Amino acid sequence: MHTRSNRRKTPVTLLAASIGLALHAPVFAQETGQAVELDTIVVTGYRASLERAIDIKRGEAGVVDAIVAEDVGKFPDLNLAESLQRIPGVVITRDAGEGRNISVRGLGPDFTRVRINGMEALTTVGSTDQNGGTNRTRGFDFNVFASDLFSQMIVRKTAQADVEEGSLGATVDLVTARPFDYSGFTVAASAQASYNDMSGDATPRVAGLIANTWADGRFGALLSVAHTKRKALEQGTGTGRWANGTSNGGFNPASTFTDAMSADVFHPRFPRYTWMEHDQDRTGVTASLQFKPGDNTQFSLDGLYSKIDATRREHYIEAISFSRSASQGGKPETIVRDGYIDPATGALLYGRFDDVDVRAEHRYDEWDTVFKQVSLSGEHEFSDSFKLTGKLGTSSSRHDNPVQATIMMDKLNVDGYSYDYRGDKWAPVIDYGIDPTDPEGWTLSTIRMRANKVENDFDVGQLDFNWSISPGFRLKGGVLAKDYGFESMEWRRTATETIVPAFSDGTRIVPVDMVQMARLSGMSGSPGQWVGPDFDAIADHFDIFSGDGTFALSPYAASNRSVEEKDRGAYLMGEFSTDLGNIPFSGNFGVRYVKTKQASTGIATIAGTPTPLTVSREYSDTLPSLNLVAEVAPDLLVRFGAAKVMSRPGLGSLTPGVTVSVSGGSRNVTGGNPGLDPIRAETYDLSAEWYFQDSAMLSLGLFYKDIESFVQTTREVRPFYTSGLPASVAEGFGVSANDDFVFSVPVNTPGGPLKGVEANFIQPFTFLPGNWANLGVQLNYTFVDSKIQYLTSSGAASLRTDLTGLSRHSWNATLFYEGQTFSGRVSATNRDNYLIQVPGTEQGFTSDVHGQNGITYVDASLRYKVSEQIELSLEGINLTNEPSLQSWVGAASQLPLDYSLTGRQYLMGIRYKF
Repeated sequence: MHTRSNRRKTPVTLLAASIGLALHAPVFAQETGQAVELDTIVVTGYRASLERAIDIKRGEAGVVDAIVAEDVGKFPDLNLAESLQRIPGVVITRDAGEGRNISVRGLGPDFTRVRINGMEALTTVGSTDQNGGTNRTRGFDFNVFASDLFSQMIVRKTAQADVEEGSLGATVDLVTARPFDYSGFTVAASAQASYNDMSGDATPRVAGLIANTWADGRFGALLSVAHTKRKALEQGTGTGRWANGTSNGGFNPASTFTDAMSADVFHPRFPRYTWMEHDQDRTGVTASLQFKPGDNTQFSLDGLYSKIDATRREHYIEAISFSRSASQGGKPETIVRDGYIDPATGALLYGRFDDVDVRAEHRYDEWDTVFKQVSLSGEHEFSDSFKLTGKLGTSSSRHDNPVQATIMMDKLNVDGYSYDYRGDKWAPVIDYGIDPTDPEGWTLSTIRMRANKVENDFDVGQLDFNWSISPGFRLKGGVLAKDYGFESMEWRRTATETIVPAFSDGTRIVPVDMVQMARLSGMSGSPGQWVGPDFDAIADHFDIFSGDGTFALSPYAASNRSVEEKDRGAYLMGEFSTDLGNIPFSGNFGVRYVKTKQASTGIATIAGTPTPLTVSREYSDTLPSLNLVAEVAPDLLVRFGAAKVMSRPGLGSLTPGVTVSVSGGSRNVTGGNPGLDPIRAETYDLSAEWYFQDSAMLSLGLFYKDIESFVQTTREVRPFYTSGLPASVAEGFGVSANDDFVFSVPVNTPGGPLKGVEANFIQPFTFLPGNWANLGVQLNYTFVDSKIQYLTSSGAASLRTDLTGLSRHSWNATLFYEGQTFSGRVSATNRDNYLIQVPGTEQGFTSDVHGQNGITYVDASLRYKVSEQIELSLEGINLTNEPSLQSWVGAASQLPLDYSLTGRQYLMGIRYKF
């Protein structure tokens, strides 16, 4: 098993403590302090920040976009993902209304690699089931960090040899501040009160930075801290997919509305309303020491610590019969009395039923993620023409979800139940056939208990040289050793989760003092309130967290797995600058070679017995790249880039063996494939950029990616006995081998082309008279198209359609005003509809898709400068109260899957800088 977590690494807290002591040392007069380094300087004013971002873009050989300094601190952005979405081609997904993952040019989170201070890192969090649950992928969860911790973010959209491999979409560089970025003693602090109009809660958000240099600018120290408390209320609806009339054994033959029993008629598997409470604390610390022993030598020691600590409560009321088989007393007992079938989609949009099992549940989660990184970098110039740089670093991400428990109570065989999706499909009218607010007569049915851990570790060593051979040519090269470790662990109840103890009266009827009310407040629902289990009362009554007896936990094979990767790479790259006639011409060309040794460990079910299994393999890639820039006219640049790139397979796909899981109406057989090849592609970029005035630009870029190989998870629903596994495996979960399961397995597929265009326009209105000259605009638009060949579970060709996570259209628009004392911005961000699963799961949708509606978010910010040191702010996020989730199944029918609202966010604050 993976044991990297036993290595004790230099704690960031020790580095921060030493810096704190250093910063209290006497401050020497420094009239000629360390000069500001423009690549990480904290500039003042939005327009100056835009100018620096444009300078970064213009100065690079490849296609690059950046956000620097006040661009982050002065946007109404809660985290890094919400800052990065301002960049062309970058779109985000949200969790509980807050940005979590990014996609770049239509390629999802698994295809984007993130470096922090030049070193690759990965951090993950937990979530609700409708948002993917615990992250066990290569996708970076940006909501671990507050944006206040970083001074610069760069998105590298084209490859070059001196940037390590692993990305098809982009390499994102996050840079924290260092003391040599500032001249002398610097202090900055901010405080905000944040209010969410759905939860009705006000919470604090604070940040501070202190930095100093002394000894004639040869030594510097910096410490920054950010803390945010967030409370959010998420409300919505869900269906749990749509299944056909014959699924799970079909409806009761006594049904009078017999059309509902057809294979081409579809009903929701568990229609329900949802009410979730999120409570999060996020704390981050950065620390940096810099030392220049001589004019030609410099060292930097950087540390980053971030922790997000969260609790979440989920309240549901639902009909469970439609997703359950005869062995669970489900659908075959349910009688369909009446209904309406949409002739265009075959959906049973309205139904009235007898003998329906109704469930109310309350889930409670406690989780946290702790990220730590320490890196030591140095450089030495041996001469004016030759320099060596090096870096050693380590990072770790520890996600711990020790409490993930759900208590459920049922009323069985209810008559007169109905649902109606004929009106607003995101807010159906549901009549449970009972009074959902009546606390009496509920039977305790299930106590589900789980615990999760996910660990990600990187150890990196790098050495590079930079040799200026002539005034117009420079040779670069280097080697990189990177060890990556991933480990996932999960525990579940040893006893079947439907085994529950009796209350003091000897029955399983829930006492009325152990139920509580859930009420929708930010949306209209029918019902708008219902009773559910009082989780704390029942948990305390039965002492469910004792870890003993019926509540003992055991390892869960499906989630217990690890991946070890040892990557060894080297590169050689030439940089040139010359003239072609009167045209300045520059660029780089090079090649990178990397060998990957991979060991995947999981628990496979062999002859009905869980058996640890490790599969090892290795593969190598040779990755050439070319980037050219020509200034064909003054301030008009034309760029061309070409490269071979690769991205390693998703972590969840590499698990060897087959695992079986049952959770209520969710029954799965999941296979892994440790022999998967990486996703490989050839990429081409062509763009023109016109820098027609200071702080302004107009650009148009074309990109094309020939994705040679891809990884797809095939899914199909069929009875368990078709798996070839012993029937006793299914029976051990309390279900029958005749019950339907979802079978999933990842496979390499042929891939396909991806192409698109990006347009970007930044224009300060300095040509206007008076205060009108303080206005400006930022606009960008991205179009992406892809055609990937998807396969059925048998390997036959299925759909040829877009990549999952790809929005064909996305745009950003910002109108800003930057005056001497007053500034303001209004920003709108949009992404188009996108696919989340291809093909669909249920019969009738296996040649169709699951998707997500696109959304336009509008944010605003107002600031007033009281003095050179003090600034007041007022910000608003999601001002139009857009939903954070609207997912559906069926490209044409778009039958609803999940919907959630999280409300508007307002922040009022003060900022101080000395």
